[in-house]
Amino acid sequence: MPDLAPTVAVIGGGQLARMMAEPAAALGIPLRLLAEAPGVSAAQVIPDQRIGDHTVLADLRSVTDGAAAVTFDHEHVPTEHLRALAADGVAVRPGPDALVHAQDKAVMREAVERLGLPNPRHRVVATVEEVSGFGFPCVLKTTRGGYDGKGVWVVHDPSECVEPFAVAEAAGVRILAEELVDFRRELSALVARSPSGQAAAYPVVASTQLDGICHEVIAPAPELDESLAGQAQQIALTIAGALDVTGVLAVELFETRDGRILINELAMRPHNTGHWTQDGAVTSQFENHLRAVLDLPLGSPTPRARWTVMVNILGGPDTGVGRLYDGYPHALARDPHLRVHLYGKEQRPGRKVGHVNAYGDDLDDCLERARHAAAWFRGDLGNESE
Repeated sequence: MPDLAPTVAVIGGGQLARMMAEPAAALGIPLRLLAEAPGVSAAQVIPDQRIGDHTVLADLRSVTDGAAAVTFDHEHVPTEHLRALAADGVAVRPGPDALVHAQDKAVMREAVERLGLPNPRHRVVATVEEVSGFGFPCVLKTTRGGYDGKGVWVVHDPSECVEPFAVAEAAGVRILAEELVDFRRELSALVARSPSGQAAAYPVVASTQLDGICHEVIAPAPELDESLAGQAQQIALTIAGALDVTGVLAVELFETRDGRILINELAMRPHNTGHWTQDGAVTSQFENHLRAVLDLPLGSPTPRARWTVMVNILGGPDTGVGRLYDGYPHALARDPHLRVHLYGKEQRPGRKVGHVNAYGDDLDDCLERARHAAAWFRGDLGNESE
């Protein structure tokens, strides 16, 4: 038998877990997966797997039994189950007291306020009248369960509040009202932190959204004032330390038109705005996440090139993964430096099914290459000749 390293259990079979598999294999770290169904994205590449439900404690215990640590592809495991796993002696990373700040937006806002960090104006609201008192227009969010634009509404009058409150009532969660920030662009500050307190901060990036889904990331954020970049990194490091985060923490931020930054949301796992690190940084977010989970020394977050551009491949009207694979001959021949990451998912309109990374010294060239490749894989350019 080979001398195996400690096993890391991973909850959730999405693409984030899938992309942990490559650095885990390189480091010789065994992964054990709790997948929600056979053949999901991560289950295609992690052979040691259980099929189960992340809301069922017995299923969680089946995958964490004998594991050195457990980490997550998503943030939806019930907090009480995480506490039970910790009581079993499993190293839950990030721990339940930290992860709840990424699970519950109201809890997150309270912590940010307590730390004296820049929050937008906000309030938990229970009625449409309370939203009116907060002021229109505003943003309503379910405090738990939302992602990729789901559970988020921009409302301009009381009639538009009906759906958010109905969704929240059905899910048994609260509604958070936030000011509608007049922002120039969205930024993301990504850090990794180990249990021993070592931390690594990646360059602050700019991201753009399409229908609430991260569409494009530029690393580093172009024309970002150095003081704002430093402030953003310090915010992420402060949150990671104060909340005792283990692993990757992404702090999504608004850069306002008057030159400030405000915290938007937190994620305590590898994040879409960090996918550029797979090819554009000395150590990817996925490797540093695993290193942190096992309290190994962290790798350098230094960029390998002046610019890296990540563009998501979002599913189009076609179904199946064959159409995506058919994009390889053109995309790879046109750009031998392009890096393509497909997730093994069937296409659905708007679904993240892969991403491309392009890097180099010329930002406009990187943007053109990444955008062209993503459009080609989506099929937007399939009827054009080169």
